[in-house]
Amino acid sequence: MHLFFNVILAFRAIRNNKLRSALTIAIIGLGIMALVGILTALEVMKSAIYSNFSSMGVNTFQITSDVLKQKRHRGGGVNTIVVEGKNITYDEARAFKERYKFPSQVSMSVSGTSVATVHYASEKTNPNVRVTGVDAAFLSVGDTKLESGRNFSSTEIYTGAYVCLLGNGVAKKLFRDHPAEAINAVVSVGDVKCRVIGVMEAKGGSMMMNADNRVVIPINTARALFGGDRSYLISVKVPKVSMKDIAAEEAEGVFRVIRKLPLGAHDNFSITQNNSLVERVMSSIAYIRMAALFIGIITLLGSVIGLMNIMLVSVAERTREIGVSKALGARSSAIKQQFLTESVIISLLGGLSGVILGMLMGNIVGLVFGTGFVVPWLWIGMGVSLCAIVGVISGIYPAMKASKLDPIVALRSE
Repeated sequence: MHLFFNVILAFRAIRNNKLRSALTIAIIGLGIMALVGILTALEVMKSAIYSNFSSMGVNTFQITSDVLKQKRHRGGGVNTIVVEGKNITYDEARAFKERYKFPSQVSMSVSGTSVATVHYASEKTNPNVRVTGVDAAFLSVGDTKLESGRNFSSTEIYTGAYVCLLGNGVAKKLFRDHPAEAINAVVSVGDVKCRVIGVMEAKGGSMMMNADNRVVIPINTARALFGGDRSYLISVKVPKVSMKDIAAEEAEGVFRVIRKLPLGAHDNFSITQNNSLVERVMSSIAYIRMAALFIGIITLLGSVIGLMNIMLVSVAERTREIGVSKALGARSSAIKQQFLTESVIISLLGGLSGVILGMLMGNIVGLVFGTGFVVPWLWIGMGVSLCAIVGVISGIYPAMKASKLDPIVALRSE
């Protein structure tokens, strides 16, 4: 009952000093808006990174025959070297695809050659085209889209049909910048003729590899052409980046069982992940979050000083009112609670307005990145809690000062 009465008195005091209260609420609200807005924008950016980086292979990992070993030097340095381990056979790759039950997509592929020449009519490429045998899940796992045509059918994969998908660079070279004309054309990949059923979209390249300078054929076709004793690559794509570590651990366990490795034995294969880019971006976001928290704390310190000053002015203006209340029997504790409640309510009003505006401003970034509406409940709760603390800190000294006023002196105040 006392709390309800104090709240009514606090809102009456705020209403009687509208301009001063509004300015105080605005100061606190702007500080919280900046803090929550920045943190909400960061959450939106993280969501966009997790959803959009899948096209860069960040949510995929590969099982390869290479083994990573660390070599220690006398000076204390450590070098990581790659040693070729036991080849991953076709049967092992197929067994993994059948046994791995984690919610994901699994693709198996094998490298045929990296020095093929592709001919069509009078046109031909340089002898540096990579030929890869893949299954039907290859395009989806590698986030590769088709510019025209279609993917391999299960029948073509199983029977080893002589069909192929051309990389965008190869198609433009053979068909003079009209890759759509390649569909149903018969090209020579080395000494083998294949019918083109699709052209992959351009993906660009790097110093090490050109993703558009390749030809993809069914995996059983590659086995027939290049032999079955090659090492196969297993690629796994999970729906979210956050699931990748768990998926990789389960994949390691499944493949150890397939290879019949005893407990305690070292892996004769390795699981590689494309983490470097996402880790760099996330670490940058972590630094930005720390800077935002620091700026928010400095802003809230300014809000503490401003609100305390306003409450001291309020105590000075209402000295006679305090004297009347004490003369009528109000205790010092009641006067203290009254001013403390007023300070907390002003701070909370500023905090709530700042949280709402900050959340809306932060989600404007979501419109740019094309993500959904993000509600950062953790930061909202933290913002409101900070405002409550600000209200208590700012109001405790003015409330104590008001409670200690002598009622006779206060009544004589003008």
